[in-house]
Amino acid sequence: MSPPSGHPPTRDIELPPSHRWRAYWIAVSVAALTILDLTKVNVALPAIETALGADPTQVQLIVSGFILTFGLVLVPAGRLGDQRSRRVLFLVGLSLYLLTSLGCALAPDATLLLVFRLLQGVAAGIQMPQVLGLIQQLFVGAERGRAFGLFGATISISTAFGPTLGGLLIAVGGEADGWRLIFWMNVPLVIIVMALAAWLLPDTRTRSHRPLDLDPVGVVLFGLSVLAFLWPFLFTTGSPDDDPRRWWLLVVCVFFVAMFLLWEHRYAARGRVPLIPFSVFQRVSYRNGVLVSTAYFAGAPAMFLLGTLYLQFGLKIAPVFAGMVTIGFAAASALSSWVGGVYVSRIGRPLVVWGLVGLLVSVGGLVLAVLFTPAEWTPWAMAAVMVLSGLAAGVVISPNQTLMLAEVPVRQGGVAGSIGQLGQRIGTAVGTAVALALFYATVYREKGTEPDPVVFHDAYAVGMTSVGVFLGLALIAAVVDLAVRRRDGEPPLLAAPDQTP
Repeated sequence: MSPPSGHPPTRDIELPPSHRWRAYWIAVSVAALTILDLTKVNVALPAIETALGADPTQVQLIVSGFILTFGLVLVPAGRLGDQRSRRVLFLVGLSLYLLTSLGCALAPDATLLLVFRLLQGVAAGIQMPQVLGLIQQLFVGAERGRAFGLFGATISISTAFGPTLGGLLIAVGGEADGWRLIFWMNVPLVIIVMALAAWLLPDTRTRSHRPLDLDPVGVVLFGLSVLAFLWPFLFTTGSPDDDPRRWWLLVVCVFFVAMFLLWEHRYAARGRVPLIPFSVFQRVSYRNGVLVSTAYFAGAPAMFLLGTLYLQFGLKIAPVFAGMVTIGFAAASALSSWVGGVYVSRIGRPLVVWGLVGLLVSVGGLVLAVLFTPAEWTPWAMAAVMVLSGLAAGVVISPNQTLMLAEVPVRQGGVAGSIGQLGQRIGTAVGTAVALALFYATVYREKGTEPDPVVFHDAYAVGMTSVGVFLGLALIAAVVDLAVRRRDGEPPLLAAPDQTP
């Protein structure tokens, strides 16, 4: 369908440029709030464990349980946003996020804190697909590349600055109650974003007399598949007490995945729209982009978490100072994400390849800094290498997002974006579990036989091997995608896809 006269064929929602960018920044602020909350809680885990007497499983689930419920809701919420109003779903998700943040801040014990964190993950899963779907509708082509560049910069800052902010709030509030400030600060921020969303977000409701088609059986089977896959990783701590029988759930996962695929095939054969439009995976750029982002997010968040653990437990550095090591990453990645968004339409996949090479070099640099620098200089050396990591990461996240969604039609933008987000959450859960298991297994093995500094820098080095492996897999996927593009003679950024709603 041709766009109305006078409007360039670059967007599905026809708004003046100033209105589009205002709506864009409101959506991106929702994503930033979600990612910031995910990372700033990491640094608070020791304080929560001490203040509430939480056991190791509860502490682990405060982070990983959020990721689990986040991932479970992403795809159904993306599908709902594609069919109906993204603005309404933004407001629903933000309202639930407000209530659950209050619940977390006031939680009297670890059990209630965990319950509210699980519900907070649901709220995040409702919101995030609408962010990507709205960007898909507002921008296309080179302009979309710039939008995703700024989106990547915002997410990079949120990811890297979260530990610093969390440590600062703990320092201000004290060991007993500082962690509560992490949740209290969400309250005014969410209220402000809710007001702006209600006022400025455009109406994206699909005007149709057709009833909602949410494929409820597919939703249940999909949820059980994700749950069975993530569960054994979420309960992997590296402790000798880990139950080996949890890995049998991967067999259960295979069963549910087979049932889900069979059901979706039959559902589509009846003329209905399946939960996941598998045709989207026929687009090589999308498929390879999902692989790159999933492997990247299996490595990068674990890199931050391992660094925070080493600095706090190995070098006995206060949380606020441990978190400040990542500030250079935040600043550098913000800059390079913007640059990557501007140049992705000209350079394309090579940007992502070189960014991943830089990240792998920086992983080696971090390990060398921990193993061979004097303890008093280690945080400074790590902070310096983090600047290189940030420069490299910025040209991975936003260009990959742009390339991944370049061929996806707007009408599938929400669900396609949510599948990509699900891959990121699965990658984060698996990568974090593997890295932490290697870290703590080394601690359990060497504790009592080596001095503490040796134990923890050995644990850090072993844990970082998994980061290197996952980033290496991301590099392989990016190189394969680059080879396919060059073989097919495709331009770096494809022309705007079909915009028919």
